[in-house]
Amino acid sequence: MALPQPKTSMSLEDFLAWEARQPDKHEYWQGEVFAMTGARQVHVLVALNVASALKAHLRSSPCRTYISDMQLAVDAADAVFYPDIFVSCHPDDLQAERVLRHPKVILEVLSDTTAAYDRGEKFAAYRQIADLQEYALIDPRYRRIEIFRRTENDEWLLATRDAERGLVLKSLDFLATPAEVFESLPEAGASTSHEPS
Repeated sequence: MALPQPKTSMSLEDFLAWEARQPDKHEYWQGEVFAMTGARQVHVLVALNVASALKAHLRSSPCRTYISDMQLAVDAADAVFYPDIFVSCHPDDLQAERVLRHPKVILEVLSDTTAAYDRGEKFAAYRQIADLQEYALIDPRYRRIEIFRRTENDEWLLATRDAERGLVLKSLDFLATPAEVFESLPEAGASTSHEPS
């Protein structure tokens, strides 16, 4: 979850230079800067499960899995994010030190406070990334997975049948079952905290 900082009119280039000197993480949206807050345990567990499975699957391939400490700049949207997990196979990203721009797949783990943003403004920004092929939303509370795919006509479709099988990322020839995605989480319906993530 991101919290707004005092209003700024910072450019994306200035933000990247400023943020590199900060002890904490910040996201950037069209001139505004947002401080990142900590995540709930269920959020971290799901992200770790998926990132670990993707890393193992992509070993010896030209693709890499990144977690939420790596910045993703979306120049067309004038925005910088820290996605929970993303994969890039682009040679420029593989050489980048801090900021990547060419993800093939992005995955966000939802919370009560971020779900609308992840489905709305953030997804609208992500759709402007030419290299992006798939966007997945993982909801730990309801054990739900939503997978959106870019079509040949540059439209985005929800892959409902694949999501029933688990996390299916066709662009990476990857499948993680629901049991693998939600491993180590409390039983569904168990009492959990609803703190922001």
